[in-house]
Amino acid sequence: MSMSEPLLLQIVNQHIPAGATVVTIDKPIQHPAVYAADLTGDGMPEISAVYQLNSELYLLILKFVQGHWIKMALTKGLGYGVTLLTAAPVTSTARNNLIVGWQIGAIWSKLAVYEWTESGLTDIAPDDLYYSYAEIVDIPGVHGRDGKVEIALWIHDTGEAYRVEIIRWQQNQWVPATDVYRAYFPKVVEYYEQLTKQYPDYVFYWYYLADAQFHAGSYSAALTSVQKALRFPEAYPSRENLLELENKIKQATTATAGTHARVTTWLYPVSVRTTSGTRWGYMDAQGHIRLEPVLEEAQAFQPNGLAVVVKNGRAGVINLQGQYVVQPVYDSINSFSEERAMAIDSQGFKMINEQGTVLTKRAYPFIADMHEGRAMFYDNNPNQTNGSPSLYGYLDASGNEVIRAQFASANDFQQGKAVVQIKDQEYALIDRNGNRLATYPYAFVGPLGNGLLAFQKESSGKYGYIDERGNIRIQPKFTSAFAFNDGQAIVNTAEDYKSNYGVINMQGSFVIQPAYNDIRELGENRYALGKAIDAEQPYIGSLYAIAELNGRILTEFIYRNVENYKHGLASASDGNQTYLLDLSGRPAPGYPRVTGAGSMEVVAPDLIKVFVDQRLSYVNRAGKVIWQQNTIVPLQPPYQVREEKYKPNRDYLVYYPQVDGLANQTEQGKLNAKLKELSQVKPVPADQQLDYTYTGDFDITFYQKQLLQLQLTGYNYPAGAAHGMPTMVYAIINLTDGQLYELKDLFKPDSDYVKVLSQIVGDQIKNDPQYSYVFPDTYTGISADQPFFVTADALHLYFNPYDIAPYAAGFPTFTIPFSQIMSIINTEGSFWKAFHL
Repeated sequence: MSMSEPLLLQIVNQHIPAGATVVTIDKPIQHPAVYAADLTGDGMPEISAVYQLNSELYLLILKFVQGHWIKMALTKGLGYGVTLLTAAPVTSTARNNLIVGWQIGAIWSKLAVYEWTESGLTDIAPDDLYYSYAEIVDIPGVHGRDGKVEIALWIHDTGEAYRVEIIRWQQNQWVPATDVYRAYFPKVVEYYEQLTKQYPDYVFYWYYLADAQFHAGSYSAALTSVQKALRFPEAYPSRENLLELENKIKQATTATAGTHARVTTWLYPVSVRTTSGTRWGYMDAQGHIRLEPVLEEAQAFQPNGLAVVVKNGRAGVINLQGQYVVQPVYDSINSFSEERAMAIDSQGFKMINEQGTVLTKRAYPFIADMHEGRAMFYDNNPNQTNGSPSLYGYLDASGNEVIRAQFASANDFQQGKAVVQIKDQEYALIDRNGNRLATYPYAFVGPLGNGLLAFQKESSGKYGYIDERGNIRIQPKFTSAFAFNDGQAIVNTAEDYKSNYGVINMQGSFVIQPAYNDIRELGENRYALGKAIDAEQPYIGSLYAIAELNGRILTEFIYRNVENYKHGLASASDGNQTYLLDLSGRPAPGYPRVTGAGSMEVVAPDLIKVFVDQRLSYVNRAGKVIWQQNTIVPLQPPYQVREEKYKPNRDYLVYYPQVDGLANQTEQGKLNAKLKELSQVKPVPADQQLDYTYTGDFDITFYQKQLLQLQLTGYNYPAGAAHGMPTMVYAIINLTDGQLYELKDLFKPDSDYVKVLSQIVGDQIKNDPQYSYVFPDTYTGISADQPFFVTADALHLYFNPYDIAPYAAGFPTFTIPFSQIMSIINTEGSFWKAFHL
């Protein structure tokens, strides 16, 4: 809703007859049958409400015209109650349809889908469209989401069994939305899996499980379930129906066994450690590599069947066949949103479509993701008007500046409106065309949430909430305040560095008392409430419990991390293990536990993506490993690099290399001990709470002949710090004798390599614009033991963060081709010979 519920109710009560009462909807929580949404496409919300008068139901639509609410439509309702009242784009992406569930029985409702036409409000739903539960959502199909919703109808059969149908409005008629079955039916599968575990002797649950697995594309599992149903003495719905379903499953299995299956198979990113570093490719749900691991980065495929990848340092986009739809020419590419993505190159941000066409007329310093057909951007402000170095505006889906850059700051659009900052002490609410709907004379105004906006009167003052017209609805009394969602908002009342988070309702009353170090919205009517691990050092982190929206705590405070709920499941970790929680907040039955800290995600009916202890793997529902990254990298025989893991404490994790195959075992032992030392493998207390976290890893960055180069990286993050400190060390090894090379080993003993290299680096800083970030007068030359690494044709010298440049510059690196310094290289030395002879 774009306005608060009490305000909506107040307006509606002023326009209904005497003696009439607004109907109450009971689920998921009790709330009045009022809703605000744009039904006419003019960018302004109308108010819809259902009221009862003399045992009859009426649907009322109010429209705001010239400062007053007037009756736009009034129609008689059905049944005796309302189970659903919402709005969503059903017939067109340009405007919403009003969707009403008229209750006609204890578990039955009649669905109505109203469209505003020149002749008034018209119900386009069939007269016989009955259901028990409905879900209105834009479900991704083969080509992703199309901006219009599908309607999933759960139709009661027997017991707790429901037949699920998904429909959409297409070409002026209702049609089955079979293309989204694979995206939606996994949640149906989960529903019936729980029922078959609870009632294993009820044949009808096995039938519906098999049917759901079939629609989800899990043909092997579906065949097992339907054959289980066929073994019952009494068939359901009938033996003929079960045999028909079994035959359909077998036909589908055969049809997808050939080339077509390879074309339409969904793919999942995998990483492989190689002699050229970690490389990425893609596997199918069975763990078979479909796209070879030759990429430097491979992101997950998005609902539109496209994935961002990096090859040779450049980002592009591929389809499920591995073909480039956007050539790898960009520095980076954001994820697609509403069929648009922001691609970044040396010129700046550009908007592209799913075919890779650049839509913007020029590059911008920044473009945000597309929301509701608008993408916020900012441009440089040459005149520093409004006291801001940048001015914000909005692009449309064609890349045009539909709202010119003019604001000091801006937010994404929500339900056709956005909050922008005009100047100091002045914010405004605008529509999608940039028209000002309201002005707020405050130091800060946050984004919309349920018709309310967080605000500060003065920049150092407390936070409260105003409505869209600027009226103060909740007085400023919080030290921080977040946007409302589902009628509730998270706020903080602490006056010092500690936190006292709680949750308020739209009247400003606490539904969860302010007593927590952290509170997270998890979705699906759940919060994670966090208590400080150390009350005197709250910045170290929290232990979380799962709670309902009303604050009822469902679990102990045992989780160190909890992800958002999705289809009734949320990933959680207690620091020792990672697993999936159900809505009770406890480990979900039928899903595995994995040792280590991280996250899990169900990505296919029998495939779970696991990212635990900084490593990616995939397991099935039984916990069997489908794929995991290799821990041994073969070199030329007899050599190999072996990955070892050191995790003495939940906050300390190092992956370090060990080299095998050296002829002299004593030298190999010395080398591997040094590699452990360089990797920060050291005594760390097991049960003590550290005031920092440390992660270390390695990669093979160069391997040629007898020279092996290992990059050892680390990241130390002090609790509560703005950022951690990265480290990077190169171990450059001669595999013949295990020698670790220093910079001096590359040069002739009598050469003044420090002076020569210092001069070259100094010239690059002075003459190459890419090094403009170097602090003035900080570079005084390199040291004799300057950090370095090599490639086939060049020497690379680097500095640590803050040495000569700001933290954001990372490790400033200077490349010197060997051809430029051949006169001082010791070509007869073992270092040079190790990778040239």
